[in-house]
Amino acid sequence: MGGENNRNLTSTSSAKYPQLAARPKGKQIHHIYRDRLGQFTNNGQYKHQSLLAKLYDGRLSGAPHVKLEVWHAPDLTRPTFKEATSEENEYVEAKKGDSFGPSWSTHWFRVRFTLPYDWTYKPRVELHWDANNEGMVWTEDGDALQGLTGGGERVEWVIPQKFRDYDKEHTIYIEMACNGMFGNPMGGDTIQPPDPDRHFKLDEADLVSVNLDARALFYDFWIIGDAAREFPEDSWQEHQALQICNEIMDCFIAGEGSRSCIQDCREIAKKYLGNDVDSEKVYEKDPEHAIVNAVGNCHIDTCWLWPWAETKRKIARSWSNQCDLLDRYPEHRFVASQAQQFKWLEQLYPSVWDRVKSHIKKGNFQTIGGSWVEHDTNMPSGESLVRQFLYGQRFFESRFGERCKTFWLPDTFGYSTQLPQLCRLAGMKRFFTQKLSWNNINTFPHTTFNWVALDGSQVICHMAPCETYTAEAHFGDVSRSVSQHKSMDQDATSLLPFGKGDGGGGPTFGMLEKLRRCRGVSNTVGLLPKVRIAESVEEFFDGLERRCAEGDVELVTWYGELYFELHRGTYTTQANNKKNNRRAEILLHEIEYLATLATVQEGARGSGGGDGKKGYRYPKKEIDTMWEGVLLCQFHDCLPGSAIEMCYRDSDELYAKIFKTGEKVMEDVLSALGFEDEAAEGGKGGEEVMLQTLGWEREVPATGIAIAQHDRARVTQTKDNVFVLSNGQLNVEVTDGAITSLYDKNAKREIVPKGQKANQLVIFDDKPLYWQAWDVEVFHLQSRKELLATPHSTKIVTNTPSLVSLETTTKISEKSWIKTTLSLSSSTPTSPSHLECSAEIEWRETMKFLKVEFPTSLTSPALASYETQFGIIRRPTHYNTSWEMAQFEVCCHKWADLSEHSYGVSILNDGKYGFATVGGVMRLSLLRAPKAPDGHADMGRHFVRWGVLPHRGGLDERVVRGGMEFNVPVRVRRHGDAEGVKGLMGAFKMGVGSDGGLVVDTVKRAEDDGDAGNGELAVRRGRHVVVRVYDCLGGVGRGRVVFGPVEVVRAWKCSLLEDELEEVEVGDGGMEIELRAFEVASYKLLLA
Repeated sequence: MGGENNRNLTSTSSAKYPQLAARPKGKQIHHIYRDRLGQFTNNGQYKHQSLLAKLYDGRLSGAPHVKLEVWHAPDLTRPTFKEATSEENEYVEAKKGDSFGPSWSTHWFRVRFTLPYDWTYKPRVELHWDANNEGMVWTEDGDALQGLTGGGERVEWVIPQKFRDYDKEHTIYIEMACNGMFGNPMGGDTIQPPDPDRHFKLDEADLVSVNLDARALFYDFWIIGDAAREFPEDSWQEHQALQICNEIMDCFIAGEGSRSCIQDCREIAKKYLGNDVDSEKVYEKDPEHAIVNAVGNCHIDTCWLWPWAETKRKIARSWSNQCDLLDRYPEHRFVASQAQQFKWLEQLYPSVWDRVKSHIKKGNFQTIGGSWVEHDTNMPSGESLVRQFLYGQRFFESRFGERCKTFWLPDTFGYSTQLPQLCRLAGMKRFFTQKLSWNNINTFPHTTFNWVALDGSQVICHMAPCETYTAEAHFGDVSRSVSQHKSMDQDATSLLPFGKGDGGGGPTFGMLEKLRRCRGVSNTVGLLPKVRIAESVEEFFDGLERRCAEGDVELVTWYGELYFELHRGTYTTQANNKKNNRRAEILLHEIEYLATLATVQEGARGSGGGDGKKGYRYPKKEIDTMWEGVLLCQFHDCLPGSAIEMCYRDSDELYAKIFKTGEKVMEDVLSALGFEDEAAEGGKGGEEVMLQTLGWEREVPATGIAIAQHDRARVTQTKDNVFVLSNGQLNVEVTDGAITSLYDKNAKREIVPKGQKANQLVIFDDKPLYWQAWDVEVFHLQSRKELLATPHSTKIVTNTPSLVSLETTTKISEKSWIKTTLSLSSSTPTSPSHLECSAEIEWRETMKFLKVEFPTSLTSPALASYETQFGIIRRPTHYNTSWEMAQFEVCCHKWADLSEHSYGVSILNDGKYGFATVGGVMRLSLLRAPKAPDGHADMGRHFVRWGVLPHRGGLDERVVRGGMEFNVPVRVRRHGDAEGVKGLMGAFKMGVGSDGGLVVDTVKRAEDDGDAGNGELAVRRGRHVVVRVYDCLGGVGRGRVVFGPVEVVRAWKCSLLEDELEEVEVGDGGMEIELRAFEVASYKLLLA
């Protein structure tokens, strides 16, 4: 057979395998040995025999080592350090076990501590302070050092070396805030209204000597234990992790937890983690293969379950913590957004501000986001979104010399379809979020993709596959960054944003230790994706952008809004807050336009301002103050209505200041333009002039005998409880307060289906699955109940040729009612008439939802149209798929429209945002009554207006203009030079012959003009006007912006930040423009 010669049958192994079995050995029962792991680090019945008992090798409390005194700040005030340490304040003795309150109160502790001799040489000494509430450590000189969280989290302050001298007493102060990280909710449920009388017990105020080896072993065992629990059971890595953990426990037991045995346990752990997990060196191995990019962040809700005043302290607490960690962990990188928060820090905490600036200069504390706050994107106007970027980017540039490149918005409730375009115009090509992972009907299909706006502009969007912005840096967070990644076929990289969030705090030292060990697992045994601390978020996106540009990656696309399938109730909750937002936006629009005219009138050709003031100065300071207040109130828990009652007291007060300032500025600018004082007696007798602040010339309504007979408004009662309102265009039958017929005379079209009722008030039971203020669930539609008018309550209240009105009272319940006034004005030959309804509502309900319905005879459209920022969004009117059904409640701005080819109906509103269109039924959401987190949300008196605008032909500029005019009150003032001021108010509008879809939305002075800027950035030569135009209908728009009497010598198309992009030719008193569909274009005009 061959091969039998020269065979070597001698074993080459040097190991001696015994011939006889020594003893029985059984197979490990896998789940029992895995369940055993909890005994080593869990805070249970074996705590005192486990590793937890070895984390500290000494503890001192009470005199003579720790002495406590406290001063109680009066009346829920939040005094500064200087105020709190005034010699006039009486500090009294305090001790562990004392309780402090009530909710929201502040208590300042003077802490004097002395270390014994043998403690001066301890490797690490910490002060542990835990009263289950938030706090701040201050030096005796008034420098804020570090925040404290409480409840076992972030309770340690590392005693600096300069405080470690023997037998010398040192003094620090601790500011105690009587609120937890998530406020003071009642009953332990986070979103319940605050408990006003919560008290906090000081459980810990100790000096502690830390066993650093034991602490390190704690994190070693945590991550290896996670590998044993979370790796697949059919992997060798899972089995080895379990063996290593049990070997560590056995070693600890054998060595009775001694220092030396703990060091031996760490050596055992290195077999799984490698040798480098105690430093940043662990990240140096194969850096190019790390696909999970961890970045520290600290999402601080600018208000939510706490008021703005507490947010200001949360910022200082959280960011001082991060400065400390940045000093201790070289690899750490921390990002922070929201210019408003930086401004508060600059104003209130100069020492922390200096530390932050120092780290920003080093590059490890990084600004991101580019907006004033992390704002809602559904309800702010288009111009508000512009100003979020303008004010945010200018702040970062003025303080730190840099603009943000990535729009960072992890926690808001849906994303407007025009955001990609506005981001690009504000210098940002990247967008980060993750909130769509909360969808409760459909799973969003992408992780990394190109998000495309209405005009075709795109940004690279990344949604963290760990599906949180507050990752704890667990083993599972790293693992899920791949296992839940939905774009692996295009690009496998991802961001892992980690750090305590919502209530602030940010990353902890424990998170950084865990990430080191996760990387150690990847380096040593593999299977877990390689994680790295990203150099920056920009570095991550730079890589994506480069791979896309070079053709290595072609990302999928998502066109249009990122609709959030949850929190749909936020379009309606806190109605007065939303109405104030709309009112403030419009007031600022008018002020900026008129103030611009007032500053340029002296240079206008011919007369313009009549007897206006010379030397009027653009009210930039007042405008900035107003805008910053409006932008603050658009924070994503304020404007949506998901904050506690204290927050709305704050926002009501701020809006009151905005309106007071605005009306004063308005009177000043009207005076500067030469308008007579409305309040003055015996005026000059000038001609009445309508203020033309919109982007088109508004029609002056006829009055009295000037109204043609055919167009006059009329009202008659035809039978019991049946009335008919009519003018030259419409015939409206009202039966028992509801519209039973709405007939368009010109189109010969009945709009209300036979037997149905429009303007019908309906109420629904409104109990979402959990998030009361946030959510309305699809099942609420099954509880629909019509509200019937009080019998014989309808009556004629106005009957003039220009206006007729009917008033109807409807009882909602024993505690609630609504009084509606249905009005029809005289018609005009040039524009469609609308029917207006104003309502006074006394609302005292519990978990109910009030709406008003408009069934129409328009049954063919599959899509309804809704105004959104700078455009129109079309959404389904049917429930063919779960994606379409998910949009049973949507956001709209000033109007919603349902149109066939030749006819349509629009519903207008003056401060509502929730809407639904199902088949031919249009439904405007009016009021909700959630009881958490604000137990009194929307309770009280409300005044609401809406309108019905039937129109012959499809959706066009008449609807867009009608919605704006419905929201902008007509202002008429007398002027001594009526023709001159009318000519001036014709400036910066679209000229005759321009496409109707082109809208001049904003006219303002340039930010860096010497006579109109705030001086924060370099002044640019000359005087400029910025004009913002957009296409509102979705087609190529061509037209001419006319300058009226204002002389313009040059013009540029510019970014939202007013950087010049390309020059535009001017001539003959105007400039020709062309916009693509739904494009937003800004122009900077240089005046003569």
